[in-house]
Amino acid sequence: MKIFLIPCPIAENTSTEVLPPQILTALQQTTHFLVENVRTARRFISELKLGIQIESLTFEVLDKDTQSKTVTDFYKKHSSVEYIGVISEAGCPGVADPGALAVSIAQQQNIEVIPLVGPSSILLGLMGSGFSGQSFAFIGYLPIDKAARIRKIEQLDRDVAKWGQTQIFIETPYRNNALLEDLIAQCAPDSLICIACDVTAPSGFVQTKKASDWAKAQPDLHKKPCIFLLGK
Repeated sequence: MKIFLIPCPIAENTSTEVLPPQILTALQQTTHFLVENVRTARRFISELKLGIQIESLTFEVLDKDTQSKTVTDFYKKHSSVEYIGVISEAGCPGVADPGALAVSIAQQQNIEVIPLVGPSSILLGLMGSGFSGQSFAFIGYLPIDKAARIRKIEQLDRDVAKWGQTQIFIETPYRNNALLEDLIAQCAPDSLICIACDVTAPSGFVQTKKASDWAKAQPDLHKKPCIFLLGK
């Protein structure tokens, strides 16, 4: 048994632009899947029009609430299967994603893991930011509590100025505008902030500006998938 880590698009209707042939081949070879969302995964495979009979496939949910035993039992039950695919809700499995659990258990059991190339908003944002790609950290979500979030932003801004390490983080889409306001307010005026919004979509953009410049014209990021970066 081998585990395919199968990326999927991060923007709608972009499969033909962002998915390399290796992903299509892997999907054609795979009949059993661990997926973050069954409905989304079924639609993703179906829309590729690979001639796969969706009803013949086996899916098991692997989301933030999935326990290790569920994955272990799935591997044991389907140990005779040649390939098992792991599919995220969007982007690359295992990167800021519950798929990491499937990979961790596979590594513990000496099951071969095959990561496939595909879109990652984190890496695409870093690539387009102009910030250091030699030293960077993905923070995940900043604290929800206002005071704690402000302290974290101040700390990240100081770390960038002192060490030059790029700081990457995300927010729930409906709180994007509030986060940008906090970044503008708490970062030094000359600090550079990059916003990677709707990456790979026709409406997407990756822009880096000083905090003071973002303050003059704040984009509306409400309910849009975004990556935020601080760097130099």
